[in-house]
Amino acid sequence: MSRLTRWIALGALATALAGAHAAPLDLAGVKIDDAIELGGSKLQLNGAGIRFKAVFKVYTASLYLGKKSGTTDEVLAAPGAKRMSITMLRDIDANELGKLFTRGVEDNSPKSEMAQLIPGLLRMSQVFSDQKNLKAGDTFNVDWVPGKGTVISVKGVPQGEPVKEQAFFNALMRIWLGPSPADYKLKDALLGNAS
Repeated sequence: MSRLTRWIALGALATALAGAHAAPLDLAGVKIDDAIELGGSKLQLNGAGIRFKAVFKVYTASLYLGKKSGTTDEVLAAPGAKRMSITMLRDIDANELGKLFTRGVEDNSPKSEMAQLIPGLLRMSQVFSDQKNLKAGDTFNVDWVPGKGTVISVKGVPQGEPVKEQAFFNALMRIWLGPSPADYKLKDALLGNAS
């Protein structure tokens, strides 16, 4: 192997190693990890973005899956653990946020599924009303953990018992990924389709 070939090979290896240990993504000052561990599974960042309301930044959202998925159907059908992580960029009344999420579920779920979603929606509403306020920097996660169900954690603390039905987790994911998402640009970013 010539000296030039060795240098090219070493350069390619150094580039690959640097990419493997890339710095976390920074969105509006929030560090988004490129991989996490959940329920014994390693998940990779599928996409991340910022939720805007008018011109105001409300929160960052990041979606973690076992493998990359570019459509809502792929995300919902993907086996294994999944996480949607939200970090607030402004203070907000948690009860109001809970109401917006409930409306997002209603706007994006088939009417035939709504009756089975009510227990989970009531539990989610209780979680947010118990919080009172979410402040800038506060994080909450919506996790799907196989064998357990949907786990909602606020500031790293699981809130109540998991909701066992996967239909509930999928309904929550449709808030961001459904046909009438909270923010179309955020939907594209979460699916890794942002320009």
